[in-house]
Amino acid sequence: MRRTAIVLAGLLLACGVLAWAPRSAGAAAQQVMMENYAYGPAALTVRAGDTVTWMQHDEAPHDVVTTSAPVAFRSPKLSQGQSWSYTFTQPGTYSYYCSVHPDMRATVTVLAAPTTAAPAPPPRPAPAAPVPSKKTAAPSAPGSVQPSSSAPSASSAPATEPAAAPPSSAPSVVQQAAPATAPSLDPMLLVAGVVTAVAVLCLLLLGSRQSP
Repeated sequence: MRRTAIVLAGLLLACGVLAWAPRSAGAAAQQVMMENYAYGPAALTVRAGDTVTWMQHDEAPHDVVTTSAPVAFRSPKLSQGQSWSYTFTQPGTYSYYCSVHPDMRATVTVLAAPTTAAPAPPPRPAPAAPVPSKKTAAPSAPGSVQPSSSAPSASSAPATEPAAAPPSSAPSVVQQAAPATAPSLDPMLLVAGVVTAVAVLCLLLLGSRQSP
């Protein structure tokens, strides 16, 4: 039972430390003493979000009244042993004094709260350039010879000479296609046909007149 109680106490203590740590890291507490009719320190520098507490140690009453500040504030009159706190939220220079003893003057300079920059996202990897595939290469023109990838470049030069053959073979194709054209008619045959047709027509006309 004693070991269980010790373990539970350790867990509670750890939870308390974790819960208190963010608040203590986010803001700080500063103190200014009102003693011997003066503020000490007379010049204080804090950050936005920090809290300053004025502690009164003199027998005469004192207060804190701003004379020039981004945000004006005024404390109640503090008797010996009393204190007053103020949390600064806006950066700037706060000049203040004691309204009961105007010779008591001091300043508080408030700096902007530190900002934590968001972590930059990891750089995206650049897209890889497409690698041309040998299987998807564009087909070569008919009659051309593709050099072998395994053959040296010197031996592939003679293989490209047959590519010049198609221009020389073009006329032979035209010569073979010439006989395929339709033969022209002989003019004498055409005249003989016309004469024969006219003679037959005349004979038919004569035969039709002689018949009763």
